Amino acid sequence: MIETLVPLLAGTLAAGTPLVFAALGELVTERSGVLNLGVEGMMLIGAVAAFAAMAASGSAWLALAAGALAGMAMAAVFALLALTLRANQVATGLALTIFGIGLSAFVGQGYVAVALRGMQPLVLPVLSELPLVGPVLFAQTPAVYLSFAVFAAVAWLLYRSRAGLVLRAVGESPHSAHAIGYPVIAIRYAATLFGGAMAGIGGAYLSTVYTPMWAENMVAGRGWIALALVVFATWRPLRVLVGAYLFGGVTILQFHAQALGVELPSQLLSSLPYLATIVVLVLISRNPRTIRLNAPASLNRPYPD
Repeated sequence: MIETLVPLLAGTLAAGTPLVFAALGELVTERSGVLNLGVEGMMLIGAVAAFAAMAASGSAWLALAAGALAGMAMAAVFALLALTLRANQVATGLALTIFGIGLSAFVGQGYVAVALRGMQPLVLPVLSELPLVGPVLFAQTPAVYLSFAVFAAVAWLLYRSRAGLVLRAVGESPHSAHAIGYPVIAIRYAATLFGGAMAGIGGAYLSTVYTPMWAENMVAGRGWIALALVVFATWRPLRVLVGAYLFGGVTILQFHAQALGVELPSQLLSSLPYLATIVVLVLISRNPRTIRLNAPASLNRPYPD
């Protein structure tokens, strides 16, 4: 039993990490009142940029930084169109995803057959030898621990800092925030760029840590799952973390089910994370009052309107 449980739990943390990055970034973006549906495209651009950087430099940390910058560049395009030029946020986000899919495929053509030695696990002496907990929590890659730090920073920012209070105020009532002197557009720009950086790191994690390779459309819908996670979490960081590992666990479970000889088509097992996303969203939609209570009041509303 332990022999099966340990790799399942360790794999759950690894598989949920890109969702943690992308969903926390989108959470901050939406808390400012901006809805960016381009997470999938930003993750793909971050993935190919990180892979190219690691292929050239051999540094996993430089690769993560390149992924973050690439995601921010994509988010800046979105912000220019949606915040400055006041284009429709939904249409702009969808266009960003389509653009990211095509651009990443074009840029990544020369890296399809390239193999990399990805970021290696950071095994902590003594702690990693603890029964059950050790190999699950203390033998992960540094990127997993970075996701823990990002979660703690976002939770502290939103609920324990003045900047987080201002951010939430902009998301609830931008006119009131502007009336007391806060630059609404600048704050939304900052939140959108942060969301892009986190999506880029999520994509970079996939191409340089989780599966150190480049394949066209390798994000495989995780950007859409990250968007669904924000709603699932009702815009709360802790629930985002739990939801990301829940979906990560479903992803890993399909591989273990195949290894254990479960008599189900592989295509059905591969679709489990997406089926779980649909089921969760349907269940949440049965109680729209909860969503209305926690959703930023000005989400997807242009400013000034």
